[in-house]
Amino acid sequence: MPGENLSRDEARERAALLSVEEYEVSLDLRSAVGGTDTEPRTFRSVTTIRFRSAEPGATSFADLIAPSVTAVSLNGRDLDPGAVFDGSRILLEDLAEDNELVVDAQCAYSRTGEGMHRFVDPEDGEVYLYTQYEPADSRRVFANFEQPDLKAPFRFEVRAPEGWVVWSNGVGDLTDGVWKFAETKPISTYITAVVAGPYHYVTDSYERVLDDGTRLEIPLGALCRKGLAKYFDADDVFLVTKQGLDFFHDHFDYPYPFGKYDQAFVPEYNLGAMEN
Repeated sequence: MPGENLSRDEARERAALLSVEEYEVSLDLRSAVGGTDTEPRTFRSVTTIRFRSAEPGATSFADLIAPSVTAVSLNGRDLDPGAVFDGSRILLEDLAEDNELVVDAQCAYSRTGEGMHRFVDPEDGEVYLYTQYEPADSRRVFANFEQPDLKAPFRFEVRAPEGWVVWSNGVGDLTDGVWKFAETKPISTYITAVVAGPYHYVTDSYERVLDDGTRLEIPLGALCRKGLAKYFDADDVFLVTKQGLDFFHDHFDYPYPFGKYDQAFVPEYNLGAMEN
């Protein structure tokens, strides 16, 4: 799609204009199960972005690739989705110094490892979801400013089918049918993550006494689809993980900052790098 990708000049101009304060992302993934796949499946994605503009009155845009947008509001002003959304970008005109953008969209599940990947296990019919965002596919799951120099804290909440477990970057718990996750550190859009489904999940923990005498404890998790549980060597995964955490603590002299460390072994994963 022409104009779908961000140019270097556009990224430079937007980074100079905007600073992002926080994201709140609400996903409803209950549509992942049931029904048929005769038509493309979608899920509801509601994103609230709070950000600042260095030039009040300026024009910019947010990124989103979605089949449809239900509603857009900027600073309490309702915008016509048909006028401001072109399939990959949301036009933002007359920005204030402090801004709040709310986007309610229907986003598409993927079978190509882009955005929210949906896999149906042929062995038992179970459905598994996970996100894959590198290099610029988080915009297929929630509206955002898709460039690494516009980092911000994220808060995710997810509605999922009954009996599922959901994982994200922050520590989460299930309250009144909604998985709510703690706010992250400021991070890039493409290293946020959501994993959801009836995964087999094993836990452990890593501990280290820091130079100042305090004890660092990191909850560890490892997960795979249920059909592979009998082959899953979680002990080996955790052994290598702990050795890696020791290595980086020794060499960087900085404690692991992200609270917990989960590893998901997911089906049909087609692109990997150190961030993923």
